[in-house]
Amino acid sequence: MTRIEQIGDATLYLGDAYEIRPTLGWFDVDAMDPPYEFRAEGGGMYRAARKGMDDIVEQGLHKGFEHSVINSLLCGAAVVFCHNDQLPKLLPYIDGNFERFALCTWRKKNPQPVANKHYRPVNEFYVHAWNKGFHPTGTLDDLDRQIIAMSPRGDDKFGHPTVKPDAVMDKIMPNVLGATVCDRFMGTGSTGVAALRAGKRFVGIEHNPAHFDTACRRIEEATRELAA
Repeated sequence: MTRIEQIGDATLYLGDAYEIRPTLGWFDVDAMDPPYEFRAEGGGMYRAARKGMDDIVEQGLHKGFEHSVINSLLCGAAVVFCHNDQLPKLLPYIDGNFERFALCTWRKKNPQPVANKHYRPVNEFYVHAWNKGFHPTGTLDDLDRQIIAMSPRGDDKFGHPTVKPDAVMDKIMPNVLGATVCDRFMGTGSTGVAALRAGKRFVGIEHNPAHFDTACRRIEEATRELAA
């Protein structure tokens, strides 16, 4: 049974995004940080000393996602984070479903000291795609395609191995037009907190009960701060 929590202007669902999201109807923006698809082996001494990659594997956050979850019939715009290796398949799908899109990045000030037979993960990508009437908004400075921020460490990760920094989401939410935001892969609620700060209504879906409880707590705190 799906658990639903109403917290101020946010509605949170504990359950499967692939089942729940189609039942919720239209949103101005679907913003999501879905599971990346990448090789999760290796890491050497760094991996042995830290458990982040093991947590990613344990939670299945390295297996990718179904592109059909990005549905332009249910939203005016979409913001989708992804791994470098997912771009060749994701971008044609986006291009075929939205009027325009931009490939943006957030650059980590403190990237992990690994390469794993690839490039060091200094940049992460996100695609902002939109249809007519839902183009990016803001000043020229607001519309910079690159965000520079610290990757969360320690308590700032909220127990989640791939949490996005508040600075990243606080930059993105004012760039998207509209009053309603849905995050199909809510995690610990970073998108929801940023959406509320930007004056938008938020709906989030998360299948992991521990992360769902963290998201409820964070959004409750944000709601209290905004009401103060």
